[in-house]
Amino acid sequence: VQLKQAAVIINGGIALFAGINLYRGNEKFYDEIAMPLLHFLPPETAHNLSIKLAKFKIVPRVQTLDPPSLKTVVWGRSFPNPIGLAAGFDKHAEGIDGLLKMGFGFVEVGSVTPKPQPGNPKPRLFRLDEDKAVINRYGFNSVGHDIVYHRLSQRFMQVDNPGYQQTYLTDKRNLLNIDFWTDTDMEGEETHHHHYQTHWSSVHVLNNRKHYRRKANGIVGVSLGRNTISPSPLDDYVKGVRRFGRVADYLVVNISSPSIQGLRDMHRQEELTLLLHKVKDERDNLMVTPKPALLVKISPDLSDNEKKNIADVITRPHCRVDGLIVCNTTVSRPTSLRSKLKKEPGGLSGEPLKAKALETIRDMYKLTQGQVPIIGVGGVSSGQDAYDKVKAGACLIQVYTALVFHGPPVISKIKREMAELLRRDGFNHISEAVGADTKQGQTQHESSRHEHQMLHPH
Repeated sequence: VQLKQAAVIINGGIALFAGINLYRGNEKFYDEIAMPLLHFLPPETAHNLSIKLAKFKIVPRVQTLDPPSLKTVVWGRSFPNPIGLAAGFDKHAEGIDGLLKMGFGFVEVGSVTPKPQPGNPKPRLFRLDEDKAVINRYGFNSVGHDIVYHRLSQRFMQVDNPGYQQTYLTDKRNLLNIDFWTDTDMEGEETHHHHYQTHWSSVHVLNNRKHYRRKANGIVGVSLGRNTISPSPLDDYVKGVRRFGRVADYLVVNISSPSIQGLRDMHRQEELTLLLHKVKDERDNLMVTPKPALLVKISPDLSDNEKKNIADVITRPHCRVDGLIVCNTTVSRPTSLRSKLKKEPGGLSGEPLKAKALETIRDMYKLTQGQVPIIGVGGVSSGQDAYDKVKAGACLIQVYTALVFHGPPVISKIKREMAELLRRDGFNHISEAVGADTKQGQTQHESSRHEHQMLHPH
């Protein structure tokens, strides 16, 4: 009896100890105990379990407030910190609020395809433990636009008295003789309300004049994909802009997943020009204020000429996007990889992608002359990794693989270390550090040129 009582007490103490450390987000506990235990599960099973925990908000509580130096404003939206969750983790928008509760400054869901599709056959996710890396070939597995839209729309609530801060009479309303206080849906989407159709477009005038306001805080982006079998891949992206334009802070045109055959062909100048022209027109015609930012997610496996062509396209007036996500996973395999799984087909992410991602960020920042905001992603697991990407030209950062190996505490760790690095280098705010390496190089170049002219006057 005494042995049983002792066993109960000991097991209860262990459970209590584990629960406290999980809740408090103890970095050492997650690195040495929690994550290794989770890795006994198959990778995709562990991933799905993590999403379910986030869905029910069974996540560590953030112990400290975000440093003021990390708060930033991009696209007119205020980010509490620049560390976000990359697309691919919460593909179906199941755990957004739980993920934000973990300390992320923003969360990107998807990629989402118009129609549901299963993606590639399993197994399709592989952990390279020795390399702190992941290979995935999910292939845009998605529950489709309708389900994800429904989940995102739950973050908004109906209000009876919305005020008139965002009311305005557009040209389209004027032509259709619709007053500015009547709520409408002019993107051609189906609703359960009676609507009035004209030859101009399908206009949904809500008879009960519903107005909606965000009830959940947090910045959310939606990564848009295309169906594997689609009669018009370009239109799949247009549909995504139309569908999610009212429930997302930003939209991402994902043309860089290596698991979709032919997708990366859209990096070509002609294809990219046509695609961006279409999605930008659709975004600009959305009847929402403010309109979502429009971004393009590019590959790390680009030649110098391809990078230059992309920069040329995205800075043209009719194709100008609001930002770039640099970058997606790579199909390359560095010789430093040690895992026996390194030859698995798919996109490689994590530590081995870090240098390549950093180089691509630096190149795109220079090619766009710092005029296009960049979200830097690829191999970020420390404050130094994030800070290096900021100095290379990124104004926001995303993580994914670091969660697989370090768990939720890595978010607070990155933020804490970033703030310390900013303070060490004399920056009061993260915005001052964006592109600092490039700017410093330009200053040194100008100084050298000026010195040369002084020594060798014409």
